[in-house]
Amino acid sequence: MKNIRNFGIIAHIDHGKSTLSDRILELTETVEKRKMKEQLLDQMDLERERGITIKLQPVKIKYDLKGEEYELNLIDTPGHVDFGYEVSRSLAAVEGAILLVDATKGVQAQTISNLYLAIEQGLEIIPVINKIDLPNAEPEKVKKEIIHILGCKEEEILSASGKTGEGVDKILEAVVEKIPAPKGDAEKPLRALIFDSKYDSYKGVLADVRIVDGSVRREDKIVMMATKKDSIVIEVGTFQPQLVAQDSLDAGDIGYIATGFKSVEHCRVGDTITLSKFKEDESVKQLPGYKEVRPVMYASLYPLEGDDYNFMRDALEKLKLNDASFVFEPESNPALGRGFRCGFLGMLHLEIIQARLEREFDFTPTITTPSVVYRVQKKNTDEIVTVYAPIDMPDPATIEAIQEPYVKLDIVTPSEYMGSVMELLNHLRGEYQSTEYIDAERVTLTYEIPLTDVIINFHDELKSVSSGFASMSYEVIGYRASDLVKMDIMVAGEVVEAFSRIVPRESAAKEGKSAVKKLKEAIPRQNFAIAIQAAIGGKVIARETISAFRKDVIAGLYGGDITRKRKLLEKQKKGKKKMKNIGNVSIPPEAFLSVLKK
Repeated sequence: MKNIRNFGIIAHIDHGKSTLSDRILELTETVEKRKMKEQLLDQMDLERERGITIKLQPVKIKYDLKGEEYELNLIDTPGHVDFGYEVSRSLAAVEGAILLVDATKGVQAQTISNLYLAIEQGLEIIPVINKIDLPNAEPEKVKKEIIHILGCKEEEILSASGKTGEGVDKILEAVVEKIPAPKGDAEKPLRALIFDSKYDSYKGVLADVRIVDGSVRREDKIVMMATKKDSIVIEVGTFQPQLVAQDSLDAGDIGYIATGFKSVEHCRVGDTITLSKFKEDESVKQLPGYKEVRPVMYASLYPLEGDDYNFMRDALEKLKLNDASFVFEPESNPALGRGFRCGFLGMLHLEIIQARLEREFDFTPTITTPSVVYRVQKKNTDEIVTVYAPIDMPDPATIEAIQEPYVKLDIVTPSEYMGSVMELLNHLRGEYQSTEYIDAERVTLTYEIPLTDVIINFHDELKSVSSGFASMSYEVIGYRASDLVKMDIMVAGEVVEAFSRIVPRESAAKEGKSAVKKLKEAIPRQNFAIAIQAAIGGKVIARETISAFRKDVIAGLYGGDITRKRKLLEKQKKGKKKMKNIGNVSIPPEAFLSVLKK
C-alpha cells in the first residue's frame, strides 16, 4: 500500500485535463501507441466533439521512479458546475489533486470552486500551469494568480504542456513525492466509497469504488449502506483504462465492483458498500458526505409527433440507466400533447440529455423553458407544498409565503468588464456580496441570486457583456421567501393553464407584456376580435387585441340610398357579436412554443 498514489485532476472546463491525462498514459506506456487517440478517457463522442468531460473516468498507471515501481490511480473529473457533487465524491476517494490552470486564460470561476472542494477534503494540492507551448501563454501572470488563491511558493508551481508532453515527467515525480500513500486497514470490515456508477448490459451496474478498509472479492455478498440493497459481487477489477478483472480489491485500491444491479438508482454516488454480514454491525459506520442528488431545474420534453411518445419513453429510460440524477415523469399539455417533465442538475445537463437523444436515438424533442422548484408555505398551518409547475400552485388566498432556490454565484472577469457585468446583475435580482482582486487585471465578484435568473439566458448574456472572457460558477445555498406571483394568460376570456408561470411581482407587468405580444403574433386572426390578457388573480396587467377579419359586405352595392349600406353593416355587427359569444379560439402549437420555448 505504501507504493500506491491516488490523485485527481481539477480545473475549469476546457483547461486541458483530458489532454494531460492522455500524455500521462502515453509517457507511462499504460496505453500502446497504436491504440492512443485524443481524449482517450472521454468515452462518449459528444465529450470529444465538445472538448469537455461529462462522465469522470479512473485509470490505473504503473510508474517507475528511481528503480521503485509505483501504482498511480488517476481520476479525470468533469470541470462543469452541474457535476459538482460527483467531483466532490471523486475527490473524497483520493489523497491529492493536480490543480490545472490554462496559461492563456488564467484562474477561472470553476478553478476556484473545485479548488475549495479539494481543500475541504484536506487533499495535497500540486499546482500546474498547462498549455505553456501556446504563443499567447502568460505563465508569469498566471503564477501570481495561483499564488494569490492557493498561498503557495512560486517554485512549487510546475509548468507543462498537455499537448507536447513537456513537463509531464515532473508532474508524475511530484505526485509520488508529495501525495501521501492511502491510509486504511485491510483487517477491518469492508468499507468502499462509490464515486461513480454506470450501467453495463452484461455485468449490471458497475460501481467505481475506493476501498477505504477491508477487501472485496468475487461472489462476496454486499449491501449498500444508504439504499439498503443487497447483491452478490459478479466481478472486481481495475481500469487500465479498459476493465481488467482481479482476484480482489484491497484497502487503498481504486477499481470497480460489478454489482449485478439493474438500475443505478440502487447504487448511488457517495454511498458506502460493506459486506452483508456487517449489515447490523453498529461499529461499521457509513463514510461521510453522502447526499441524494436532486434535480435543481425542470423542463418539459415533448415528441414532435404524437406517435413517438412510447419511443421517447424508452429512450429516456435508457438514458436514466446511466444517470441517477436525471428524473422524468409523464405529463400532458393541451397543445403539445403527451410528453415528459424532466429534472436536471443545470443547463449543461439539459443540453447533454438533448444532444444524446438526438445522437443516440435520432430523436429531436420540443423543449419548454426550464423552471425551478418552489416551496409554498400555507397560512395558519406548518404545511409546506412543493410546486414543480405553475398549475400546482395553491389558491393565492391560502398562501403565506412563496420560497425559491437561491445560489451563490461567483464570476471571474477581467476588471475592464467589471462595470458591465455588475450592470447586468443589477437588472436581475442579484444581491452583491463581495469583490476580490486576483491580480490587477482580474476580479472575482460574488452575488447571491435566485436560481431562476441564472438558468434561463444568464450564461449567454454574461459572455456577451464580457466579450467571452468572464466565467461563472454557482452552488445552491437554500430557499428564501420572495415576492412571487402566479401570472395567468387569458385568451378570449378563458385562462390557458399551459401559459401560466410564476414570476417576481416587480417584473410581472414586463413579463406579461412580452407574453401577450408574442401570442398576438402567433395566434391567427379569426372572424371576431380576440382579447389576449395577462392577469394576476383578477387583475389584468397587460392586454393585446387581435383584430377580426372584416368581409366587405357592401362591395356588391353601387349608388342608391345610404340606409341600405347601414342596414348591411348593422347586420354584420350583430353576426360578429353572436360569433364572439360562441367562438372558440383554436391556438396552434407554434403559439405555445413561442411562449414556452427557451
